[in-house]
Amino acid sequence: MTDEALRFWRRAQTALDAARRNLEIDASTAASRAYYAALYAVSALLASEGKTFKSHTGVDAAVHRDLVHTGRWSKDLGKTFSQLHTRRIAADYDVSRSPSIEEAEEAVEKAERIVEAVRSSCPQLG
Repeated sequence: MTDEALRFWRRAQTALDAARRNLEIDASTAASRAYYAALYAVSALLASEGKTFKSHTGVDAAVHRDLVHTGRWSKDLGKTFSQLHTRRIAADYDVSRSPSIEEAEEAVEKAERIVEAVRSSCPQLG
């Protein structure tokens, strides 16, 4: 396991904890942190395979190319990752509409699914 993969994994855990804590404080922050938990978890998995990316869209493309299209992940799980990305952009930049608490809770649940999928794909992460 690479040091980079472990650093991403620790960030994923921290972001998921922050997303859960923020559910009662700020739905936008919870939704944003949920996405980052998923992003860092996927980045940990990909880094463990020697793959790193410089952009969010690069990671999203890798999810579909390297995980979904190869059959390692379901199409639904790939769609879940992309939905989290879309929701994070709205939560961070669309000040005219904040996500509801229900939407933020759904984002956290989706992030938990992604993190668990990464844990199952790469047990040495934790």
